[in-house]
Amino acid sequence: MSHIVPAVPAARRGSPIHLKPAAPLAERVLLPGDPHRALQVAQHLLDKPRMLNHHRGLWGYTGEAPDGWPLSVQSTGMGGPSAAIVVEELIGLGAGTLVRIGTCGAFDPALELGDLIVAGEAISADGTSAALGAEERVLPHGGLTAALARAAWGAPAPIASCDLFYDQRPGQAKGWRARGAIAVEMETATLFRLAELRGVRAGSLLAVSDLLDTSPGTSVRSRERIAREGLEAVGLRLGEVAYAALSTEKALAR
Repeated sequence: MSHIVPAVPAARRGSPIHLKPAAPLAERVLLPGDPHRALQVAQHLLDKPRMLNHHRGLWGYTGEAPDGWPLSVQSTGMGGPSAAIVVEELIGLGAGTLVRIGTCGAFDPALELGDLIVAGEAISADGTSAALGAEERVLPHGGLTAALARAAWGAPAPIASCDLFYDQRPGQAKGWRARGAIAVEMETATLFRLAELRGVRAGSLLAVSDLLDTSPGTSVRSRERIAREGLEAVGLRLGEVAYAALSTEKALAR
């Protein structure tokens, strides 16, 4: 069986505008926001990774994963608008299974820095997913999310997606928590909504990089941030766990 992505249906053909592929794209793609994390994860997981894209600083790589199948790692940049462009163009190029491997701020006091969260749903509190027609909550692919939960040893949980990293609006985090969310980030709702619209599989695996204070009278600016070394280590762990889930899914699909 060929390891090259299958031919893209005619309706999805066309040259991407922002990504400039210099290597074949795999059907399954890991999506860190940070280009540096894309490089680290690719070097950590892939055999002889080739640069897929460097245009606009959105580094991406394709190589052979330990299970013998190709895997791409493509950074999305920060926020829904950038993620929407990258995900749309990846789908157009033939990606069919996409997993965000990013960071989040936690406002559940049970969570600690470096903990992993599998997004069971995303509260759409951002403009991009709303512009794409998302309702209050957007769901991931069920089977892929179950595989991520098994690999991460944790049950899926609701998270919120918003537009602001430095959010000074009083009560926002408290409001999201009241709606069931245990953490907040910026891209998952957009990924889930585009996957719904385009008929592909999407999941989201997040690492807690910030602990947010939701006490009365505080804003999301009150935070405890993970150290740089811890952030790099948890970035590699995100890649390992997401790959473990994808390799299980691939094995089941053979």
